[in-house]
Amino acid sequence: MRIQIPAWLGLICMNGLISCGTKDENPIAGPTPTSLDAPDYFPNNIAMPADNPLTEQGVQLGRMLFYEKKLSTDGTISCGSCHQQQKAFSDGKQFSFGVNNSVGDMNAMSLSNLHWQNKFFWNGRAGSLEIQAIQPIQDPREMNLPIEEAVSRLQADSQYPSLFKNAYGTEEITPELIGKALAQFERTLISANSKFDAWIRNEVVLTPEEQLGLELFFTHPDPKLQLRGGNCSDCHLGFLTAGAPNGIAGFHNNGLESEENLASGLMEVTGNPFDKGKFKAPGLRNIALTFPYMHDGRFATLEEVLDHYNDHIQNSGTLDVLILEASNELPDGSNTVKLHLSEDEKKAIIAFLHTLTDQQFITNSKFSDPFK
Repeated sequence: MRIQIPAWLGLICMNGLISCGTKDENPIAGPTPTSLDAPDYFPNNIAMPADNPLTEQGVQLGRMLFYEKKLSTDGTISCGSCHQQQKAFSDGKQFSFGVNNSVGDMNAMSLSNLHWQNKFFWNGRAGSLEIQAIQPIQDPREMNLPIEEAVSRLQADSQYPSLFKNAYGTEEITPELIGKALAQFERTLISANSKFDAWIRNEVVLTPEEQLGLELFFTHPDPKLQLRGGNCSDCHLGFLTAGAPNGIAGFHNNGLESEENLASGLMEVTGNPFDKGKFKAPGLRNIALTFPYMHDGRFATLEEVLDHYNDHIQNSGTLDVLILEASNELPDGSNTVKLHLSEDEKKAIIAFLHTLTDQQFITNSKFSDPFK
C-alpha cells in the first residue's frame, strides 16, 4: 500500500522546516503498552480509559505511589496501610486508622478486579478509579494531605519527576497524573486463580459440600418449584461475583437496619430518598480473607453474615426486592423476611465462599511493596 503524504506536510518538508526522512535516527522512547492479565471468562466489553492507557511505566509508578508514605501528612501511612496484600487488600479492622489515630466510619473495601467496576466507595461517590485514587490522600480521616502538598512532595523527590516523565512524558507532576498512575496499578490487581477459577477451567472437582454451596449461591429460591437457593448471586453476579457483567455497580439495601435507623448510603450521592440505606455490593473474591463484613464492618465472620440473611433481615421502605421476595419456604402471612436455609446449607455456602480464595493473588510480587 502506498502511503499518501498530506500536501501541507509535503510543503513543510520542502521548506526544510522539519526532517521528513523515512527513518528517525533518534526515536523518542515512549511508555511501553501492556495489557491486563485477565482470563477469557471475565467480561471483555469494558474499555480501558482512552486518556489513561495501561503501560509498564505507568503501572510501576502507580505501585510506588500506592505504597508511598510521603502521601500522608505525617509520613506514616500509605494506600497500602489500609489495603494490605496478605488480606486481599483490606486491613482486617472494622474501621481503618488514619494519621494521628483518626478513625473512619466505613470498612476498608478489598481491592481486586477493579477494571470491571464503574463506581467506587461504599456510596459510589467516585465514577472512576482515577477519581477514587486521590480522594483518600486528602481525606482528613485517612492520609490528610492537601493534594497540592502531595504534588510538591513528589516534585521535590529525587526519583518521581523522571518516573512521571517515563510514564506520561512530563516531569511536571499534577493531581490528575497521580490519580492516573494509581489507577493503572489498581487495575492490574486481578484475582483469577482460586479453586473456583480452577473449577471454571475444568482443572479440579469441587467437594460435594462446595458443589452444593455453589448451586445455592447462584440460585434464587422458589418454594413453589421446590427450588432451594441462597440468593447470593442476585447481587454478587457471575464469575466476578461482583456487579453486573457490563461493569455497572449494584447498590442494595440488604436489611441491616429498620426504617428509622437507615444510613444515607447511595442517597448521599444521588439525593434520591429511594436510595437511602443502599450500599455497593462488593466483589466476593477472597471473601474469607477480608473480614469484618458489611460497609460498617459489623460482622466478624461469614457465619454471622449468613445468619443475618437467613434470620435477621430488617424490613424498610427501600429493602431490596430481591431480598424481600427470597425465601425457601412459602409465605406464612407474617411480615418477617427469612431465607430459611438449613444449617447444612449455610455451611455449604461458606465452603463455596472459601473456594474464592486466591493464594497467588495475595503473594504475587508484582503487587507487593516495592520499598521493602
